[in-house]
Order: sequence, then C-alpha cells, then structure tokens
Amino acid sequence: MCRYFVVVDDIWDVDTWGVIKLAFPMTSSGSVIITTTRINDVAESCRSSFSGDIYSIRPLNIVHSRQLFYRRLFQYDEDCPSHLEKVSNEILKKCDGLPLAIIAISGLLANRERTIDIWNQVKNSVGRALERNASVERMMRIMSLSYFDLPPHLRTCLLYLSTFPEDCIIKKECLIRRWVGEGFVRKEGRYTAHDIGERYFNELINRGLIQPGEKDVYGNVNSCRAHDTVLDFIISKSIEENFVTLLDVHLPSIGTQSKVVRRLSLQVGKKGKSTISTSGMLLSHIRSLHVFGDSVEIPSLEEFRHLRVLDLKDCLQLEGHHLENIVRLFQLRYLNLKNTGIRKLPEQIGLLGCLEMMHIRDTYVRELPASIVDLRKLSHLFVDEIVKFPDGIAKMQALESLELVDVSIQPLDFLWGLGKLNNLRNLNLLHCEVDGVTNRDTYMAQEESNKAIISSLCKLSTHNLRSLTIMKGSNLLQEPLCMLTLEKLIIMYSPVPRVPKWVSSLMNLQQIHLEVELVEQDDLYILGALPSLLILHLKGQTKSNGRLRICGETGFQFLRIFIYDTNYGLLDLKFAAGSMRKLEKIEIVYLRIVEANSLDFGIENLPCLITIGCIVRMGEVDIVEAGKAVIERAVNTHPNQPTLLFQNH
Repeated sequence: MCRYFVVVDDIWDVDTWGVIKLAFPMTSSGSVIITTTRINDVAESCRSSFSGDIYSIRPLNIVHSRQLFYRRLFQYDEDCPSHLEKVSNEILKKCDGLPLAIIAISGLLANRERTIDIWNQVKNSVGRALERNASVERMMRIMSLSYFDLPPHLRTCLLYLSTFPEDCIIKKECLIRRWVGEGFVRKEGRYTAHDIGERYFNELINRGLIQPGEKDVYGNVNSCRAHDTVLDFIISKSIEENFVTLLDVHLPSIGTQSKVVRRLSLQVGKKGKSTISTSGMLLSHIRSLHVFGDSVEIPSLEEFRHLRVLDLKDCLQLEGHHLENIVRLFQLRYLNLKNTGIRKLPEQIGLLGCLEMMHIRDTYVRELPASIVDLRKLSHLFVDEIVKFPDGIAKMQALESLELVDVSIQPLDFLWGLGKLNNLRNLNLLHCEVDGVTNRDTYMAQEESNKAIISSLCKLSTHNLRSLTIMKGSNLLQEPLCMLTLEKLIIMYSPVPRVPKWVSSLMNLQQIHLEVELVEQDDLYILGALPSLLILHLKGQTKSNGRLRICGETGFQFLRIFIYDTNYGLLDLKFAAGSMRKLEKIEIVYLRIVEANSLDFGIENLPCLITIGCIVRMGEVDIVEAGKAVIERAVNTHPNQPTLLFQNH
C-alpha cells in the first residue's frame, strides 16, 4: 500500500480545502497530511475531514524570542553587548513573541550602529511609523494579503482599531458599540446590530488579525488588542485612506496632512496639561471624536456639528461646562462618559434624537433629566445603581439594554412602564429591599413596588427579553415568573432557599447562575431537565451527609460548562455513567476537604471533559495534597487527558 507525507501550506478558506482534500484517499493507513492556516474555521475543517488534531502555534517565549533575535544580529560565538541588553528586552517585549516581527526588527538593526540611542530609536518606531527595510516590507506585504482578503465590512472594522493607543486593551463590548455607533454594523433580520458586531469581532480573531485578551470564567473573550506591528500596518492604511486622524503629543504629525478630518483620535500622556493644535482642520466634518488620557484639554464641542461618536471615557478632567453644547450635536449616536467627573446631564439631553448608546457609569450623576424619555432611538443605556429615572420610561421603545437599575429607588411609573419596553433584550436589576419594615405605609409601598416589577418582568419575558440579571433580589424569585424567551438568568448576592420550581419552564434557557442556601437532589433534577442549558453556575452547600448524584436520568444532556461553588462547604458529588455526556469543563470552587477521597468525582464518566478546575479552602496540608493526588490520578487515566487547574485558596 502506498503511503505518503504531504504538507499543504497556508490555506485561506474552507472552500479551497474542500477541493484539495478530494485528492487524498479517505483511508490510507500510515500516511500523514499536515496543513497550515491562519484561520480557525479552516483548521477545524481540516481536522474533521481526517479525524486529526489541531496544533495551535503559540507566540515564542522570551527565551526563544531572544535566541531568534540574537541569531540574526550576532555571530553564534558572540553575546549581546551588555549595554544593549535592556533595550533588546524592551524591543522583544514589543514584538510579543511574533517571529515575523522579530525577524523584521532584527533585520532593521542588522546594518545599524550598535549604540543605545540608535536601538532606542528603532524601539520607539515599533508600532508607529515603522521604518522600512526589506524584512519590514516583506512583513507588510504578508499583512496586506490578510487585509485585502477581508470583505469590505471587516476591513472597515479592522481599520477602526487605529483609533486606540498602542498597547491598549480594548474591551469587546466597547469596540462593538463604537462600530454600531459609526454605522459599520447594522441589524440583519432577527439579529440585532450588536449580534452582528459580535460576529465580526469573532471573525477578526478567527483570522488572527486581532489578539484575544482576557476571558471570563465561561471561556468567553472579553477583550482584544492589536499587535504593535499589526497596529502599525493598520495605522498606515488608515492614514493612506484618511480613515482616522491621530494627534499625539509625542507624534503630532501623524495624519495631520489632511485638512478634512473624518475621525479624530487625541492620544496623550499623563504628564501635565497638554494642548493639541487642530489648526488647518475642518472640524465640522468630523464624525467621531475619541480622547485618550486625563491630561488633555477637552476641545469645545461647538465646532463638531456632525459628530456621531463622542468617547470621553476615563477623562477625569471632564466637567459639566464641557457638555454645554452637546445638545447641538443632532447627529450624535454614541456617547460614552464612563469614569468621568460629570455630576449631571444637560436638561435638554432629549434633543439628541439620534442617540443610540449612552454610558454614564462611574460618574457622579444621581438623577436623569426628565427629557431623557424623549430619546426615542436610544437602544443601550448604562447607569449606576444610584441613578433615579423620571416618569415616562415606556416612551423609550427602542431600548434593548438597560443596566444597572436599583428597583427600590425608582418611581412606580418606571416600574410599571418597564414592562412596556417590547424590544428590551438585556436587563440588569438591583433590588435592595429594606428588611424589618414596621411602618405600614412603607410596607404597602414596598409591596406595590414588588408587584409592579414582577408584573413587568413577566410581560418582558413574553416579548424579547433574553438576559436578566438580578442582584440582591431573592424575594422576587419566590413569585412564579413566566419567562418564555429568556436565554440567560443571573441571580447574585442573594441566595434562595431552593431552586424555584418555575425555573423548569425556561425552555430556552442556555445559561444560569444561581445561589441556593442548600442544594438537594431535587434541585439538580429541575435544572437538569432544562433542554437548552449549556452553562450551569451553581452556588450553595449540601446538607450534612447529603449526596448529590448526577446520572443520565438527572438530565443535563447538552451541558458544556458546570461550575459549582460549595461556599466553603463539604461536597459529596458523584458523576455516574451516562451523566453530562457533553460536558467539557467542570470547576469546583471553594471546597473544604476533610478527606482525600472527596475529590473522587467520577470524572472518568465524563467522556468530553477537557478542563477540570478545583479551588480548595486551605486546610491540613497532608489532606489537601492527598486530595490533589486523587484527582491527578483520575485525570491521568482519563482518555482525554484533561487539563487540571488546582489551586489552594
């Protein structure tokens, strides 16, 4: 039988692989096919075609980065001069383990004098106006291939990253909302603009053009960043196409050659007040203004008549008088004032008829002006829990996201009107109910408030409500809530006695976070019967000598992630054969170990397990170590060899 070893390098799309794979027999014992690609979807298609494995190439560590860097600059028998070691490490830090960047920068330095000043100049150029040589040009050509392979809408979204400073960690939600505000992302059928934006974000990560940042406990990417050399390419394209104009205290010339400015990004340091000249620019044509840094003088908004996006997040120097002319920005769609010093919004804020997103969390605003209900296009509103709403919330029919509202301080008109927001998809509530009420009037007012919010929640769930978060509101959960459309339910900082029976009616629920005083077997049966559940985050102790047994009859047929917080209690949990057959990750949090065998969960009965985490309460060292050994043995004998994360708390 003929055997072969074939390498197919740099496949760009799934369709191309679909043609190539036809050339190979489906059954060729002993043969090997290796494919390389930058795109995750292509890798998955290659893997599934021949039941193979994916090897994700990680960035080089500092040791290997240094070896590659020095090999191109010095002879094998020559060490890096001591006076260049510090700047070399700083350059390598900027290259961030990317071999292409290391090769390009080392090639740039190869013909330069070996002085600190010269190398510092090159270091400072990485990521901004990078000087060209043959290696750098080669790198840029490779990036151009990736760039021009993008569909137009993704190119636009990628170019937008040039508005952010170098080394900036970009929050996913922030980026998507800006894309929406700029008009790059629009609603498609039943999918909201935010849904489409999240798809674009994932595509850019999938293609390796932006780097994923931190992930939450469920594995969702919450942030991203652009590699310095990639950012340099994006900036060069942005300047070339007059997409963004960058004004930097240290690099004031970037992009200022254009008199007509579309998007302006002011990027400054923190050393003293900084004034950046905008002379020669036609400010009235600017569509978006972004200010980074708390030492720059906020420009007057009077000249920015066509502004659509205004982002002043973290500008601590922002005060009320800076917003005096904001109500004249009739085309404004996106307003971000998060973590600024403002104390109130302009009374006529309702004149901003095109406003779609407003973020005023971490400010000193305590009450919203009455005219805010006139913002009939406002889709996303983010406030602090101390903010009080005016009457008339029912007029804001475009609202899709509303966070974070303290129910206890809102007028009844707001609580009843909330249920009339037919397009609301994401709601985040705080319910600080006063305990031990003795005054009859106060008690009756509280009862009326509870009645109103429960009624509104039931009405919302028959429309479009997809995600509900309630903090400190366990009393609300005692009433039956019919939530037919709900996909995500988060209940925090307020344990309920048992899993409410009405939870069993949540046929579309995919994720639940619930705190229970005592977890019993019946609670697991209620949760396990949810047909769409993918993520379960459960917090609560078991009864003394209480055993929780999960088997095929318990349910959880499609569960992917199970996080159980024992609240520093004991745990007697056992996975029987046939239980949680799709489970990929299990995490046991804050577990108190009194005997090593308590960590024998039966993970051998979880066929799809990839990751197991265990955070244990500090106890007797010998018992903890023995428990760790028990779980390590189980992991080592599991067919998947799952990753074990074991931590003492």
